[in-house]
Amino acid sequence: MPASTSDRLRIAVIVCAHNEQGFLDACLRTLVAQQRPPDEIIVIDNASTDRTAEVASGVPGVRVVAEPRKGLVVARETGRCATTADLLLYLDADCRAPRQWVARVEQRFRRRPQLLALSGTYRFYDWHVWGRLLIRAYDWTVAPATHLTLKYVLRKGVVFYGGNFAVRRHALAAIGGFDTRIEFHGEDTNLGRRLAALGEVALCDDCHVGTSARRYRAMGTWTVIALYVRNFWSEILRHRPADASHQDVREA
Repeated sequence: MPASTSDRLRIAVIVCAHNEQGFLDACLRTLVAQQRPPDEIIVIDNASTDRTAEVASGVPGVRVVAEPRKGLVVARETGRCATTADLLLYLDADCRAPRQWVARVEQRFRRRPQLLALSGTYRFYDWHVWGRLLIRAYDWTVAPATHLTLKYVLRKGVVFYGGNFAVRRHALAAIGGFDTRIEFHGEDTNLGRRLAALGEVALCDDCHVGTSARRYRAMGTWTVIALYVRNFWSEILRHRPADASHQDVREA
């Protein structure tokens, strides 16, 4: 029997960070303050040239793992290999988790032993009201409709958010881990599609986190939406992203 179906799940939260000294401390402080504390908090210092590692090391209970090869998907895979926890929760460095986040995620997996992975939604904490309303409208309508259509009608994948998701370690191992051939865009859709072929993958609005709208502000709302849409459908239909590179908004 896999460890993840035992009475208590060992939970690791993994934060992949490249030059995130400005956001990382706030992210990690929300993890330390969780109602249900994670068993491990791991920061993958992904080829940072700023104080990312120092900031992470300054938060009690955080373990820093250096990954000199720059790349989000490479960092995610390094995180997978850095722990033996039953349940791996991935959170982006510009996210802030509500105090109940870990507890809500754990409850979902404990209630549904067949659940292999889930993705939570976002609440933007630094965007104008119209941007926040636009994304909430998407979360209430387009996202769940697309998720259910892909999952039950087309059977081609799911809606999956890379900055806020949880996966059983044995399920991730069964699909061979993350696809490190992907540079950035489409990596979350790729993961959700491959996990959905194996078993149950859920989209859970109650497992939401706060996140930054920095990409929307740097690139423009409709540019980012178009970018996400074309890479999502390219990965679903062609099993590869449309864009081979991405703009690093930390350098914008």
